[in-house]
Amino acid sequence: MMVTLNKKLFTLLVSSACALSALGADNRPNIVLFVVDDMGVMDTSLPFLTDVDGIARKYPLNERYRTPNMERLAERGMRFSTFYAQSVSSPSRTSLMTGQNAARHRTTNWILSEKKNSAQYDPADWNWDGLSSCDMTLPRVLREAGYRTIHVGKAHYGHNESEGADPLKVGYDVNIAGSSIGEPGSYLGENGYGLYRGTRERAVPGLDKYHGTSTHLSEALTIEAMAELDKTIEENKQPFFLYMSHYAVHWPFESDPRFASHYTDSIFTPESAGFATLIEGMDKSLGDLMDYLESKGVGENTLIVFIGDNGSASPLGEARGFNSSAPLRGKKGTEYEGGVRVPFIASWAVPDSTREVQKEWPIVAGGIQRQMGTIMDIYPTLLDVAEVALPGEHVIDGVSLRDQLVTTDSADRREMFMMHFPHEHNGSYFTTFREGPWKLIYYYNPASPEHPAYELYNLDSDIAEVNNLAFSQPERVEAMVKAMAQRLEEESALYPVDADGNELKPRY
Repeated sequence: MMVTLNKKLFTLLVSSACALSALGADNRPNIVLFVVDDMGVMDTSLPFLTDVDGIARKYPLNERYRTPNMERLAERGMRFSTFYAQSVSSPSRTSLMTGQNAARHRTTNWILSEKKNSAQYDPADWNWDGLSSCDMTLPRVLREAGYRTIHVGKAHYGHNESEGADPLKVGYDVNIAGSSIGEPGSYLGENGYGLYRGTRERAVPGLDKYHGTSTHLSEALTIEAMAELDKTIEENKQPFFLYMSHYAVHWPFESDPRFASHYTDSIFTPESAGFATLIEGMDKSLGDLMDYLESKGVGENTLIVFIGDNGSASPLGEARGFNSSAPLRGKKGTEYEGGVRVPFIASWAVPDSTREVQKEWPIVAGGIQRQMGTIMDIYPTLLDVAEVALPGEHVIDGVSLRDQLVTTDSADRREMFMMHFPHEHNGSYFTTFREGPWKLIYYYNPASPEHPAYELYNLDSDIAEVNNLAFSQPERVEAMVKAMAQRLEEESALYPVDADGNELKPRY
């Protein structure tokens, strides 16, 4: 979907918003976008998947984890049973910042800081640079409309030499601990977060005051976020956009000592116990921020959006199996549901139906939305709640989730999602295309391009993706390949290449 706005009108709207802020009359809501790295939809004690009646159903994986603050947030707002992201980090984060699908913004792979991480059959021109100062990013649009924009934690928007390596160049007023790195050198303050021990080239920057202390990385980021919010609330008097982006729960799965005693059961290996402590530490951060916003008297005017950036990376089982995300198949980097479904919750920090903004956005408390949402929807949703116009001539692939947040049934939502990954990973050289209950997986097979492969699943009856219907329903496969190919062209996608460098487009 392309949304355009007359540039003169957009400038006028922005100027008006800034004038309101200068006069102290800007009561637009604050926004906290709380992003967890490598957290899948099953890495939580809060159940997201539902039964046929729409009731949340707990599975064994939900019993492994402790996330009481996610549960608290969900009691106050709406969670989605089916929310899609890209299958790896940088594509998802670029989609968050632009509202565009990965096929369109072309950051289709995770970004390695030091050199372009391309394999033999990858498209040569995929966007390793990531975000630039020219992009109409979410924080840039909000800042121009009078918001104070704060980045805390993982960025991973570009490589070392790109503008995307510095969040200040892509629309943020403040950057704490964000750079090109996609993982922390260490989570432990004693290790200098990688500077002293761990992976030195992945040392988390800007947190020197905590080096040599017992302060866990998730805790340090939370303390710094609240200190920056203090300045914003008490001095700047502006609405704020906080991008709270945890490095957790990415590898290395170092145990968080604060929670290690909770995971001594024999079902846990040292790695899976460490992963579980990172989950609980992230959840504590969420609870601390919720308590902070309430104590400051701004919770009633602050929207919290909680999301994972891709499927689970938990150290359970094979990447393409069922252990890490059961009953879903696959984990981070795969084409299966466990690789792309993520937790999503939206709620007012403190629900109060008497507040004007909450009258406009009466998010259903304790609601479960069964219609899908996607990571591209965050951009237009947050601009919608902030009463900021979409920027002119910037293509948006998402839609505002307003109707889906204020009711559990939005008739206008189109049940369609495409995820394009022309690279090697746990799953390689594929595009997935979902329409309604049907999901097509198209494999380009660049080593033998004359033999593309297809998988077809009905997710309503086969959420585990074990019954491939591609051979029994060739007409449906053909129709979906054509629809997928058209969508790829509309988004100006880049494709894998064969051994001779010839571009491989979908065919049936």
